Amino acid sequence: MFFGVTSRSARGMSVAVALLAIGAVGCADAIDSAKAGAKKVVRQRSVFSLTTGDCYNPNSEATASEEFSVEIVPCEEAHEGQVVGEFSIEGESAYPGDDGASKIADERCPAESQKFISDTWAIPKGVDLFYYYPTSESWKTGDRSVSCTYAMETGTYSGSLQNKSLNADQLAYLKGANAVYEALWSNQPEAEDVEKDLAGYKKQAKAVSTALNSHVTNLKGVDQPETVKLRTQLTETAEAWEDAATAGTTDDFYIAYDLAFTGIDPNKTVPARKELKLATTVPADDAEVWAG
Repeated sequence: MFFGVTSRSARGMSVAVALLAIGAVGCADAIDSAKAGAKKVVRQRSVFSLTTGDCYNPNSEATASEEFSVEIVPCEEAHEGQVVGEFSIEGESAYPGDDGASKIADERCPAESQKFISDTWAIPKGVDLFYYYPTSESWKTGDRSVSCTYAMETGTYSGSLQNKSLNADQLAYLKGANAVYEALWSNQPEAEDVEKDLAGYKKQAKAVSTALNSHVTNLKGVDQPETVKLRTQLTETAEAWEDAATAGTTDDFYIAYDLAFTGIDPNKTVPARKELKLATTVPADDAEVWAG
């Protein structure tokens, strides 16, 4: 299986025994090393059997772009990644190729991960979204699974990324906010210029408008000052997105879009997030988008 730029494969775990090798070190060190190696061997699991919630460390023997087995560890221990979602590739009669499988994972994993992690702003710095997807060889054996993970390229972190202690107000806010940005990015037209795909951009605007209206409705049950202010602002923003969705010309679209896009700047949600006791640091990628 390829990993996030990686994939699965059916190679076994033949190198595991090497972990038990004892070199020219002191007896106590050798025993400790052997115990640690034995523990790692016991914790090995094929990437074909990963499940949502698993915390893991990739094996150093794996290449940068391919993984066959990983070490499953308790989430309270230091680890490099955690599986945050899974899905099967459907509707493909033949292997879509590495690029095709990767594109499917790119499109699906953000939404799948939000089913596990309600607040992506709370993800530790340096932890990014990756995924394991089928290789051409594993596809021949019936492998269609994609495992979405949050992992660090260097270093480790501790604890599960899943927060099970969110209250009703927090959940109501996060559900709506996540849906808005998912509507924005999942409907992003391939054409960079509106003139080349006005219909596509209007479709995106309609999706965002619909998501915003649902978000505003959900926030009516949250009676806190900053959240009420945000709800009022988002109501106006939803109208701007609707104007963009019904624009007759590209000029009309640009006028509406400018107000609409500015209206969902994540920086504007920080006071409400602080009030709701949610993470308040805008993710670097989002901050870069709205900074430019």
